[in-house]
Amino acid sequence: MAKILLIEDEQALRQALQDALEYHGYSVITSADGVSGLNLAENENPDLVILDVMLPGLDGFEVCTRLRASGFRSPVLILTARSEEVDRVVGLELGADDYIVKPFSTRELMARVKAHLRRSSNLASSSPSRCSFGDVVVDFPGSTVTRGGKAIPLTSTELTILRLLVERKDEVVSRDQILNVVWGYESLPESRAVDTHIVNLRHKLEPNPGKPKYIITIHGLGYKFIG
Repeated sequence: MAKILLIEDEQALRQALQDALEYHGYSVITSADGVSGLNLAENENPDLVILDVMLPGLDGFEVCTRLRASGFRSPVLILTARSEEVDRVVGLELGADDYIVKPFSTRELMARVKAHLRRSSNLASSSPSRCSFGDVVVDFPGSTVTRGGKAIPLTSTELTILRLLVERKDEVVSRDQILNVVWGYESLPESRAVDTHIVNLRHKLEPNPGKPKYIITIHGLGYKFIG
């Protein structure tokens, strides 16, 4: 049974989401503020975190930042009432795997939760099992990445995108293909989500992120891995 941490300060919504998640068979732990939510994430090691942006104590962006800095790799799904795209992009840049804008349907949230948990569990059985390029070594079953012998933390989404590109080495992979393979649900996020994750990967893995040599953009078509 997958364990989900729900960090949401609005009591009615928190209870409704907890009930829905438990109805679908998930074990749920909850928090109403950023500080206790961060502590729960670090102590309980949940399989997925659902994180509101507007929280007392620490906001969702800060919680996400601290989680990723601590090495937490499980999927993080941000809930936000904000409509501006910049806020969504900020969440992705800070290490969130996905976002969903309020108001949303329970069905949509459950589809995203299921997709992220499925993808996260599939990493251990993915192929290729191992690859290297430059001074980077990736062990997909172990979900570990090193660069120059130093561990580089990648989120489950970043690992899945990298795996897809490596599997299709020297082929152009379109944004739509990445969205369908990586997110895998009907209500897809905008292609900007793909672009943001690609930028994150380059900053972590490329010698010069501004002039990438491994994960390159094919303008108007998508991305290609050259290793």
